[in-house]
Amino acid sequence: MSRIVYINGAYVPEQDAKVSIFDRGFLFGDGVYEVIPVLNSRLVETAHAIARLDRSLGEIDMAWPCRKEEYVPILEELRARNNIVEGYVYMQVTRGVADRDFAFPVNTPTSFVGFASSKPLIDNPKALTGVAVVSVPDLRWKRRDIKSINLLAQCLAKQEAVSRGAFEGWMHEDGVVTEGASSSAYIVKDNKIITRGLSNAILPAIRRKVIIALAAEHNIALEERPFLLSEAMEADEAFLSSATTIVMPVVSIDGQAVADGKPGRVTTLMRSLYVEMLRQEADC
Repeated sequence: MSRIVYINGAYVPEQDAKVSIFDRGFLFGDGVYEVIPVLNSRLVETAHAIARLDRSLGEIDMAWPCRKEEYVPILEELRARNNIVEGYVYMQVTRGVADRDFAFPVNTPTSFVGFASSKPLIDNPKALTGVAVVSVPDLRWKRRDIKSINLLAQCLAKQEAVSRGAFEGWMHEDGVVTEGASSSAYIVKDNKIITRGLSNAILPAIRRKVIIALAAEHNIALEERPFLLSEAMEADEAFLSSATTIVMPVVSIDGQAVADGKPGRVTTLMRSLYVEMLRQEADC
């Protein structure tokens, strides 16, 4: 059966979905996006996604593609039409269709598209073994706090990681880790989680926000500060987080094992706490 996608108010088979070559997302990467997990046939953490989308749109002076109260029902319908039990819904908003000009077009409706995919989130075998990361230069622009669809630098980072046999690239500047190509980065030292504080240098990641809250709730020490790549190499544990990995142990960096090369206690606990929270939200 053909996957059903959403495009500007219509649910259509993916092979019938068309976007103009003059769409500013295609021409300039002029748009933003969100990824919302699905568990037990339910979208989870939607409030966080709405808040971040609202912020991203505001930061680039772009209008909402629909009324805010319509947003989640549209994505829920997209999930239902594709019978996604576990996975994610992706959506993006661009500034719309106009002749190519760097300045914003006047009175141009935004474009709103989305699709849904199945993916194992909870019973991910990589969560038991952990994953490898490699260090890559951070080549991105200076407004990384906006969840922009312009992801060329992240694609380059991810491809370098894959070509070196790793799951993820940890981007760095002047020896300081910023974040992963498509994830947030954490280390653990002396039972304390360390992750970089929010600024224009990193994305205000939803999973990062929830991990910080869970750590506080369960009296797990956490410090928000930059950490060096060299610190990560000497850490007791390391992990990453994203919409599709939740909390994922990192067991090697640049080919060097993190501690004993196995998922650590704090990392395993954080994943367990996060999964339980998601299950409660999805009632499963």
